[in-house]
Amino acid sequence: MAHRFKARAIAAEVDHANDVMQAGVAEDDSGEGFFLLFMSNIGEASRQNALLGLDTYCLVTRDQGTAYGCVREVALSDNVLTVSLDPASLDDLELENAEIEALLDASEKDIERLREALVQVLAYGREDARPGRVDL
Repeated sequence: MAHRFKARAIAAEVDHANDVMQAGVAEDDSGEGFFLLFMSNIGEASRQNALLGLDTYCLVTRDQGTAYGCVREVALSDNVLTVSLDPASLDDLELENAEIEALLDASEKDIERLREALVQVLAYGREDARPGRVDL
């Protein structure tokens, strides 16, 4: 069974000064409640990050659970963001369900910003860590 929540806050940002892109959904603006934050660098991954397996995007959850390259599938349809995670990442993310559905309670403009940022974030890094299906 999927974990479902209503996302009232959306983040989508490209920060060139800090070499990071992020796209996220949260229950509210305060940071309380459930959230998913997808992050990646902008430029090439360093040799050290590649050696450590950190040369891809990461997903961060509420309690700062973090996993790299863990998204198997992601889709956005009818204001519902559906994310399917690698079950092996659940402990790192401190989650119980590999399937997550976020009902986006946001403007079309914010949803479009999320879509554009998420495509870029999930395309970052080595190809074998990218989701098998991206339907945004």
